[in-house]
Amino acid sequence: MSTTFHKMHGYGNDFVILDAREGAIAVDEALATKLCDRHRGIGCDQLIRLSKGSEAPVRMDIWNPDGSAAEACGNATRCVVALTGAGRIETDGGVLDGVVNDLSVTVTLPEPKFQWDEIPTADPMDTAPLPLAWDALENPDAVNVGNPHIVFFVDDVDAVPLDELGPRIENDPAFPERINVNIAQSTEKGLLIRTWERGAGLTQACGTGACASAVAAIRRKKAVSPVIVMMPGGTVHIDWSLGGKIGMTGAATHVFTGRIDLEAL
Repeated sequence: MSTTFHKMHGYGNDFVILDAREGAIAVDEALATKLCDRHRGIGCDQLIRLSKGSEAPVRMDIWNPDGSAAEACGNATRCVVALTGAGRIETDGGVLDGVVNDLSVTVTLPEPKFQWDEIPTADPMDTAPLPLAWDALENPDAVNVGNPHIVFFVDDVDAVPLDELGPRIENDPAFPERINVNIAQSTEKGLLIRTWERGAGLTQACGTGACASAVAAIRRKKAVSPVIVMMPGGTVHIDWSLGGKIGMTGAATHVFTGRIDLEAL
């Protein structure tokens, strides 16, 4: 029996979206890994399943290519808002608001959290900055924007071997739930970032990474809101004030709709 899916992306951060609002679709770690596989499945950075929410019209569950679950995904939220027209999306990272504009989608993420046990880290420590270092990367800021991130400010994002350092930092025992890793560079045009996503690796864009990096930059007075955040795949605009929720505006692109026999994978 075949199941309909949608392929969408936010600046190259791509998703397979299964809509289970009218009929249950069981997803486990093995199925998520198979669907995300770019050679033997459909291929994507994250698998998304939609269902009816208890706190919002639509619930979004997220799986990484390694089969692990993710609490939130900013780019996927924009895609789901664009696909469904829903103004509120329920996730494990909180209820997110969204609105479709003429050529973009704006979503609102929860107020960021900064305490060590909200990230979390394994032991109590300052989070702005963290007293930790990995080779030349040191003293990052930690922030939870629905999922956990650390942000390193560097002089040149292209000079950092993030493909080597990313997995080391993601899986460091200092982070019992693992961590998303961002490197950020302040420029005259805005903030330039690259992200190693927990459970997914290097991606073309990371919406929550852009939010976390902008928040960290504003707190460090390296940027003022609204912040233009430039990623390898494209640019988003982040609005945030101390004590408030985070607004993110960017594109959401529908690539195609298809059908797949999940039992045949």
